[in-house]
Amino acid sequence: MNKLPRKRLVVIVTAALLLTGGGIAFAYWSAGGSGTGSATTGTNVPITAVQTSTISGMAPGDSAQTLSGNFNNTNTSPVYVTNVVASISSVTQAVGAVGSCDATDYTLASATMTVNAEVAAGSAKGAWTGATIKFNDKPSTNQDGCKGATVNLAYVVN
Repeated sequence: MNKLPRKRLVVIVTAALLLTGGGIAFAYWSAGGSGTGSATTGTNVPITAVQTSTISGMAPGDSAQTLSGNFNNTNTSPVYVTNVVASISSVTQAVGAVGSCDATDYTLASATMTVNAEVAAGSAKGAWTGATIKFNDKPSTNQDGCKGATVNLAYVVN
């Protein structure tokens, strides 16, 4: 039997390995395919409107006083606020007050306050203002029941 010289055998084996490896590499780089995946967005918790204006000393015939404030945003990211809506939730009479006092003794004007802004995460962020409150003068009614009363306001953030 005719024996291949060692040098020639090494060249043939090396060539065979290169061709085989090249075929594998070609198959790897030529592979196609498809797949699927998903992503979700987070949610947020409601933020709180905080009144920072001090409204005091309201009396019949006085001028309206402006309500203003900011927000507490406990989310980890900013949230967009369209408006803040103020309302009179109740009136608490002073201890010993004689007579009646209720929300009809007060006027809340421009209760919907436009914000149209992003409010950063954290306390005392952003701002809102514009609503006013005043004590109504009812000339034919004794309003002593409102002396020292507290007007409880509620705010809805949209």
